Amino acid sequence: MIEPLKDWLAHIPTLAGALELATVVICMLLAWYSHHRWQKFIDVRLGKSESKGFLRAAQRSTIRVIFPLSMLIYTLIARGALNQFELSTPLLNVVTPLLLSLAAIRILVFILRRAFSPSAALRAWEGIISSVIWIVFALYLIDWLPDVIKMLDSIAFSTGDFRFSLMSLIHLILTISIFFITASWLSNIIERSAKRSTHLSASMQVGLIKFSKLLLYTLAILVALSSVGIDLTSLKVFSGALGVGIGFGLQRIASNFISGFILLFDRSIRPGDVITIGDRFGWVEALHARYVVIRDRDGVETLIPNENLVTSEVTNWSFSDRHVRVRIPIQISYADDPEQAMKILLDAHQVNDRVLIDPEPQARLTNFGDNGIDLELRIWLKDPENGVSNIKSDIYLEIWRQFKEHNITIPFPQRDVRLIKENAEH
Repeated sequence: MIEPLKDWLAHIPTLAGALELATVVICMLLAWYSHHRWQKFIDVRLGKSESKGFLRAAQRSTIRVIFPLSMLIYTLIARGALNQFELSTPLLNVVTPLLLSLAAIRILVFILRRAFSPSAALRAWEGIISSVIWIVFALYLIDWLPDVIKMLDSIAFSTGDFRFSLMSLIHLILTISIFFITASWLSNIIERSAKRSTHLSASMQVGLIKFSKLLLYTLAILVALSSVGIDLTSLKVFSGALGVGIGFGLQRIASNFISGFILLFDRSIRPGDVITIGDRFGWVEALHARYVVIRDRDGVETLIPNENLVTSEVTNWSFSDRHVRVRIPIQISYADDPEQAMKILLDAHQVNDRVLIDPEPQARLTNFGDNGIDLELRIWLKDPENGVSNIKSDIYLEIWRQFKEHNITIPFPQRDVRLIKENAEH
């Protein structure tokens, strides 16, 4: 049987064991009281404080770790006091690493939740991390941890002076994960700070967020590789292969990534802009490293690669000025008075308050068509992202009502057909 557990089981029936068990219960009650008092303190503090974002979440998350940490402190104090009286503490020796592992799990879960958005994958990673920590703790309890580490280190291969074992691989994965999560955490802090800034434009915010993420992730990987003893100069072959891979297989991904930075730096497309590309009309919801999210009036989000926006013709309705002119054509018959119809067109814009008065609406006679007189109402809007078709619909309905009231007709296509009689000889 494992030594810590064997000593503990043999220690339970004794008076010292009962004293130690009572000490654990007292430490647990004190930890629960500390947790309760701290929770009330945080609730009162957050109720009075105006802090938001990361600071508020960090204060709220301390509630999750205060119980294991406070119980750990009480346990260490109790173990030190019992040792002063030369009493053995096998139970406290087991409880101490248990509390350490519980506190580590709570802290890591907090970091994960602040570094990544909530998702099913995040919940799975929380379960994996908790399982790994508990497995390590169990190996420590049964005194197998040193043997397992030696076994993992014995599975290795060497090339010259470089030796790489299975334990080194696990160390590398853990180190990269820690640095990667830390980089994600810091990038999210930068992202939230940039979005709250009133001195940065929307495109500058996106550019700063993208650049910080790229820089932090790159530094995280390089520092992690260096910390486990991997010589970065030995990665020259890999970097060359990566360059060839980008040249052949990843060129579109690299092109979209670079195009994303071009869009940010030349500020031709910004979040909130109303654009038309191809048959897609909508406003820019978000700029990402590989694509731009365009949301139309139907609520449908289209992901358009950055390369398409750089190489294709794009109509930006709000590039330098959000005011746009909308043309509303209509036709009347030749029997009607065009001046009276044009007055009705000018009055019809009042049906919707989104139509601007300055510049003022205008009515124009544009053509004498085959079937009638072509008129056109021209109005200005300053919020095209709220829709153009709905404005035209309201105005068309008002024109229809006014035309019916004033007996103005809208002609339909007419054709005269002449029949020529054939000669009798044919």
